[in-house]
Amino acid sequence: MNDKPKLILIAGPYRSGTDGDPQAMAANLARLEAAAWPVFAAGHLPVIGEWIALPVLRSAGAGPTEPLADQVLYPTADRLLAHCDAVLRLPGDSAGADQDVATARGRGLPVYYDIAEIPRLTPQESV
Repeated sequence: MNDKPKLILIAGPYRSGTDGDPQAMAANLARLEAAAWPVFAAGHLPVIGEWIALPVLRSAGAGPTEPLADQVLYPTADRLLAHCDAVLRLPGDSAGADQDVATARGRGLPVYYDIAEIPRLTPQESV
């Protein structure tokens, strides 16, 4: 068994179904972030593409609903997946997350659909 921690991309809806509503996008990001602790507690390093893409957009003077976002959000996830060891796909319609899964599978990376599927490297933590 490989006991090296995995860098795991947490993928799920961010902009999908929000009609650009900032509060709805924030709620979606909070759902993505809620998976970060269980991934970490399992002994791995969680990452969410928006943690990287949103500051990149802000530094370009843009936000997640502006045209530049499509040139940053999807490419960020693709570049990030070049460094990731696996994907955790959370429920919900999301073209971006579906693209992340397809990219991961194309690169031979495992895709998990439940935190319980992720191999544990640390003893069970209470959450």
